[in-house]
Formats: sequence, C-alpha cells, structure tokens
Amino acid sequence: MNLTIENILLVGSILLLVSIIAGKTSYKFGVPTLILFLGIGMLAGSDGIGGIQFNDPKIAQFIGVVSLNFILFSGGLDTNWNSVKPILREGVILSTLGVIMTAVSLGMFVWFITDFTFYESMLLGSIVSSTDAAAVFSVLRSKSLALKHNIRPTLELESGSNDPVAYVLTISFLSLVVHQDMSAWSIIPLFLRQMVIGTLLGFAFGHLSKIVINKIKLDFEGLYPVLVIALMFITFSATDFIGGNGFLAIYICSVYLGNQNLIHKKSILKMFDGLAWLMQIVLFLTLGLLVFPTQMTPYIGIGLLISLFLMLVARPLGVLLSLSPIRMKMRKRLYISWVGLRGAVPIVFATYPMLAGIEKADMIFNIVFFVSVTSVLIQGTTLTAVAKWLHVGLPEKVKPQSPTDAFLAEMPKAIMKEIRLSDTCTAVGKKIVELNFPKSAIIAMIQREGKYITPNGATELETEDVLIVLSDTQEGISKVFDIFQPEAGSN
Repeated sequence: MNLTIENILLVGSILLLVSIIAGKTSYKFGVPTLILFLGIGMLAGSDGIGGIQFNDPKIAQFIGVVSLNFILFSGGLDTNWNSVKPILREGVILSTLGVIMTAVSLGMFVWFITDFTFYESMLLGSIVSSTDAAAVFSVLRSKSLALKHNIRPTLELESGSNDPVAYVLTISFLSLVVHQDMSAWSIIPLFLRQMVIGTLLGFAFGHLSKIVINKIKLDFEGLYPVLVIALMFITFSATDFIGGNGFLAIYICSVYLGNQNLIHKKSILKMFDGLAWLMQIVLFLTLGLLVFPTQMTPYIGIGLLISLFLMLVARPLGVLLSLSPIRMKMRKRLYISWVGLRGAVPIVFATYPMLAGIEKADMIFNIVFFVSVTSVLIQGTTLTAVAKWLHVGLPEKVKPQSPTDAFLAEMPKAIMKEIRLSDTCTAVGKKIVELNFPKSAIIAMIQREGKYITPNGATELETEDVLIVLSDTQEGISKVFDIFQPEAGSN
C-alpha cells in the first residue's frame, strides 16, 4: 500500500489504536510495550501483511528528532531535583565518560570481527553507545519497579542526558568516514563546543522560559502547554543553529522548569506526559515501517554477536571503569550495567549514515536495528528478575511513594488552616506562583466575596481573601504562615 493524503490519517489512526490496545495487554505476557509498537510497524510495512511502502530515512529522521524532543523534555519535567542531586556526579559520569568508553570498546570489537574500517567501526559503536531515554522511562515506569540506593534516579538521569554525547560522537565519526582527510583530533573541539554551548543555553532558555510562562497572560489554560511546546522547539533549534547540542539544551531546560513554580504546571505536565507516549508510539511505528526484515536476515548472526558483546562486555566495562573512583556496591554497578537499554535513539542515529550515503550505511542500520530490538527484548523483560537476583529491588509493601502520592494518601489526616489576607499583606496582588509556596502544602480553595473559587498558579490574591490551606505536616503550615506573617491573620 502506498501512503497518500487520502488514506494516511486512516492508516495512522488504525496503527495508533492497535498499538495502544496491544500495549495495554503486553505486560501480561512479559513483552515490553515498545517492542509491540515496533512489531506492529514491521507488520504494517512493505515486508509485512500491511504492505505499506515506506523507505524514506529523511522523513524517519525528522520524525525521530521531533519525537526525541518531546520524550526528553517530558522526562526532564518529571525529574525531581531533590532525588537527582545526591546522584548528580554518578549520572554525569555515566552519561559522558561511560558513553565514550562503551563506544570505544564496542567499536574496537566491531573492527576486530568485521571488515569495517576503524572509523566505520567507531561510528557503529557511537550510534549504540547511549542508553535510550524512551526505553528506560517506559520500561521502568510501566513496571513500577522500586529500587534501592537511588538506582532509579541514576538510571533516569543517565538515559535522559547521555543521548547528546552519543549524538556528538556519531556526527564526529560520520564526518571522519565521509572526509577521510580529516584528523581524528578535529572532533575534540566539536565535542567541547556542542556540550558547553548546549549546557549554557539549556540553563539560559530554562530561566527565560520560566519568566515567559509566568509573566505572559493567556486567556485560556489550554494555551500554556502549547506555549511550552513552542519554547521547547525554540530552545532546541536555536541551540543547534549556533553550534550547540540541542538535545542537551532541552533536557537541561526541562529539568530546570520541572523544579520551578509555574502557572498551570499540572496541566503542562499532564499534556507532555500524553505527548511523550504519543511520540514514543509514532517513533517506534515509523522505525518499524522503515526497516525491511528480509534485508536484515543476513545480519542476524553478526548482529547477535555485537548485541551480546554490548550487553555483557562493553556496557559493563564502561560502567565499571567510569564509576571506579566512586564508592558504590558492586551489585548496584552490575544492575546499572544491565539496564543499558537501547531503543529508538540508536535507530534514529543510524539514519544519519544512510542520508550521508556512505557505503555500509544499510548494513549499519540493520545491525543497529537488531541490536536495539534484542536489547529491549532481553534486558527489558529481565529487569525485575535481575533486580531480585542482585538484591537491589524493594518489596512491594515497602515501595516508596512519591511526595504527591504520599500527600494524597494522607489527605484525610491533613492539617487545614484558614488564612485571611488583610489590605496590608504583601501577598495581595501577587499570583500564587510568585509566593514560593512550600511543596508540602496547597491552597485548596479561596473564599472571596461569599463565593468559593478553585485557585491555580495564575490566580491573583485579593484583600479579604480567605485561603483554605492544606498540608500533610505542621512544618508545612508553619512555612505558609511565614509567607504571610506578620500582615496576615488566621482563624
């Protein structure tokens, strides 16, 4: 079937519906959801029962880049700085030095067992060197796997922040393959420029985005998520335009925003969570359509060999060596090594050699595709079993709750106070988002002129407002009073 304007919406919506239904039941059979999405795309493709003809790496790459923007941004928004801060050093080391070591060791192995040139081997190693954010976020969260010793935030931080390093390595070695006269040392300035500019602009755009979101006055709440999408793409494209790493910039920007007080933050988070899932499905379906299973068959043997070396040697070697200066139990290191899921990102990166027109581009793409599938299939289905074997998992009954879950669970026992705002209170005329309200408390309702209104971050406080404040701790109530005292009184 050839895709046309007339049938693309019908075909796309059917594939999307089938993917959602399949994903709902996939874990009953122990199959990762992402593999289902990929499989449905392959079945619908030219070699499958759907017979959809799709062989355009450029469109696939475009869809991949857009999807990764949403996936990384959503993951960053969900990242709690308080949980990340204690493991920041481990996460940064894994996402930089760990990725480089994995790429080099796997590249050397590929060079040894194939007829690839040295730079072609390093290119393949670079493409599959990073753990995939979509795969890690999806598998860990769908399994609701509770882990000891801050392992989970370490894995999520690494997977969200290591794609930029793999991207720079991929572009660098691709340049060396295409331009044989280039020096290997020439990639060092490129690497440093991409990472430094990406980091600086990530923080800069994060701060600027917070100001824009909280200061702009939009008539409809639904426009705020749209505003954030626009800011996300501006961050990525502007950073990329001046030579920085756009993926790193949007991740840092989103982590910054996710830990700030924003107007309509709840709506923004929900919107991006749904969009991230949509983009994961669209991305995996697209990559499934792009691959030709019959062309991949000759590379199954070499692909399996490379995949096993990556899972059992290259990834553990990168983790163990990069984290050697840090005190950490061996079983924690081993589990981090095992959760080195490869997914859609390496496949998207594998389209770059295809568009560059290098000789072994098709072979690289098929090997990378096979490596990604086997990684999610083997490692993704065994995360719980390996966690129990290494004794790094928590029993179901002692799984820690998130602050939000804990607060909601204790809501029947929450402390409630009413605070009346006088005309001299400094909070009058300010938006709730500007009050630096404690995270352990909420303004559940405001009584104003005999009516009760449900507030949000954009609500401006007025004289004689009575705030109904709920908190799960007395300390939270005390912090609330500190904001309004001495001008405000309480009942």
